[in-house]
Amino acid sequence: MSFLLFVIFTCILNLKSPTTFAQDFPDETNLETYIVHVEGPDTLLSSESGSFEWDQWYHSFLPTTTASGGNRMVYSYRHVFKGFSARLSADEVKEMENKEGFISARPETKLSLDTTHSPNFLGLNQNVGFWRDSNYGKGVIIGVLDGGILPEHPSFSDEGMPPPPAKWKGKCEFNHTTCNNKIIGARYIGTLPDESPLDDDGHGTHVAGTAAGGFVKGAKLFGSANGTATGIAPLAHLAIYKVCSLSCFGSDVLAGMDFAIEDGVDVLSISLGGISFAFYNDLIALGAYSAMEQGILVSCSAGNGGPSYLSVRNSAPWILTVGASTTDRKIRATAVLGNKEQFDGESAYQPTDFPSTPLPLVYAGTVNKSDPSARYCDPESLNTTSLLKGKIVVCDLGVVTITEKGDAVKKAGGVAMIVANNERYANTTFSQFYGLPATHVSFADGLKIKTYINTTSTPKATILFKGTIYGDDRAPVVAAFSARGPNFQSLGILKPDILGPGVNILAAWHTSVENITNTRSTFNIISGTSMSCPHLTGVAALLKSAHPDWSPAAIKSAILTTADVVNLAKNPIEDETFHPADIFATGSGHVNPSRANDPGLIYDIRPKDYIPYLCGLNYTNRQVGIILQRKVDCLVESSIPEGQLNYPSFSITFRSFNSTPQTYSRMMTNVGEPNSSYVVEIVPPPGVEVRVEPTKLDFSELNQKLQYQVTFTRLNMTTSNSTLDVKQGFLNWSSTRYSVRSPIAVVMR
Repeated sequence: MSFLLFVIFTCILNLKSPTTFAQDFPDETNLETYIVHVEGPDTLLSSESGSFEWDQWYHSFLPTTTASGGNRMVYSYRHVFKGFSARLSADEVKEMENKEGFISARPETKLSLDTTHSPNFLGLNQNVGFWRDSNYGKGVIIGVLDGGILPEHPSFSDEGMPPPPAKWKGKCEFNHTTCNNKIIGARYIGTLPDESPLDDDGHGTHVAGTAAGGFVKGAKLFGSANGTATGIAPLAHLAIYKVCSLSCFGSDVLAGMDFAIEDGVDVLSISLGGISFAFYNDLIALGAYSAMEQGILVSCSAGNGGPSYLSVRNSAPWILTVGASTTDRKIRATAVLGNKEQFDGESAYQPTDFPSTPLPLVYAGTVNKSDPSARYCDPESLNTTSLLKGKIVVCDLGVVTITEKGDAVKKAGGVAMIVANNERYANTTFSQFYGLPATHVSFADGLKIKTYINTTSTPKATILFKGTIYGDDRAPVVAAFSARGPNFQSLGILKPDILGPGVNILAAWHTSVENITNTRSTFNIISGTSMSCPHLTGVAALLKSAHPDWSPAAIKSAILTTADVVNLAKNPIEDETFHPADIFATGSGHVNPSRANDPGLIYDIRPKDYIPYLCGLNYTNRQVGIILQRKVDCLVESSIPEGQLNYPSFSITFRSFNSTPQTYSRMMTNVGEPNSSYVVEIVPPPGVEVRVEPTKLDFSELNQKLQYQVTFTRLNMTTSNSTLDVKQGFLNWSSTRYSVRSPIAVVMR
């Protein structure tokens, strides 16, 4: 079977990198961007063909009705895929289907965008320990695919930065400034006219600052969270790929990944994603596979679809998939009711002149009972009422953003706001700017506040602003929004992989939240797996700097097997309900960068090891070939079950009609002490027997590889009434110095 290729974009002739063509459409209303899959002829596949030959091949697929074919192309690829995207009508796509070598075409989809204290919370401190040993990420290039950057921000000063590595091939496309030794490259990727890599909404600047911003003293927001802001890898270089402007389109994201591979990045940070597809149809998974083959680690956000099961995205095993958790910092704002009850919440805005005398308190859901959106403080629901004037207004979380709630309350005459969580978000609260004095309280506390309002003739309250407080020993807590497994696309691979700080993260911002005229030294606090992803990107950059010979899988293994599974109080990590979090929320646990630097043993995976894994997913030869960009025959290749991939964790499914034991092997590589012995400790999931052979691994030299087998046997055939009966345990290889932990997730069905 001839080799297939996935595609999206197109190059200018004789250029190797994807480039945007001028847009000149005869009838724009009938056209949309299609991502086209084709297979190349053997003459191209078997030779080192240049972009000229490939571009000619791609153009041959365009319908003869396309008068200006070159202008209808958007991108073509040479690195992440072989193929193109083009602006086409449905009829033109129909005509294209008759051409030899055509595989498929589908309209592109939109993807969504998913710190003074967090480095210290992760144990990173100046001039000591892992930060010093890794030289703060010096020499490593981090590529950030996001919404651009504000290059003038002091977080991106190149003071003390070395020049970029000699391998760097990128470009700087700012039209008002030049790059420097911190931001060594910046590209805009898209079709909007007169665009540049400048940040439009702050998200890209925040992500880049979190991953690799330099040290900036006196960073704060409204006087809160004061301290020295820094990214996780402050001496790493940044390469910026603005793939999101008004939206994030898949064709632009793939072009950004193609550029990044061509330019020579070492780590890619992608805080965005879309609907979970099979890996051969998942744009980020496809691009990430090509990046991994080039030795590039790809760090992605797990998504903000939590706390629902099966919500995790970016779940391919060659991606580091990052969930979000809290730190031990709170910016306290306490609601004090007229009956003296107090409820701690959070708010970044801490006014010093807010009255301590109780003010009238009202629940927005009672002021416009005919409109169910009123309780959410939807602007349209409140714009006709005058019942909020001079009052503190309670708004339920949901429907509109918290900022929109604040604006609506303020316009309706309210003087302050209490945001009450819904049941799903439970205890996950946000320290951000709400547009007026406010606090965000938990679901349980919100119910108590509303009960007080309903049972009191003249309810009153005030808000005490208590400033920044450190030392919450419950931290880290899994954020309610952090996406959960199981991994729908590959049940045998545990996802998310890891947790990192993603709630109330202070980092660089593109404008001033406090004073719009000051756009240089500005910071903002936001939350999401978009924030946890660059934390792990930075950790990966530190590990790459300290261990330049480690593969992406080796770096990932080091992070996963050394993760923390307890909080600061030494209790199991909790979820948003303050109950122990299950394994599909935490993955391997919470990142511990210092331990990851010296893991003892690693589970390595070579690019070719993914081939039998992909064949074992029952993908067709064509589908596997789309991922690998070459011909594949799964009858010739070996095929393995998902659980046999040399992954640092285990994800097992037992079905009620089949209790056959499952046996998998793992290969360990010694990167610790040359002469060392490891003994296995097993904590089996309830109802499952776990047997490991051998129970001891004796190493005599560095980089030596030893194998073990693990057999999982279901002990009880009783089925659960639960839709997803989750059990968890772990196995741990320990020596006198090291502890190498692999979590075990079991689903009983």
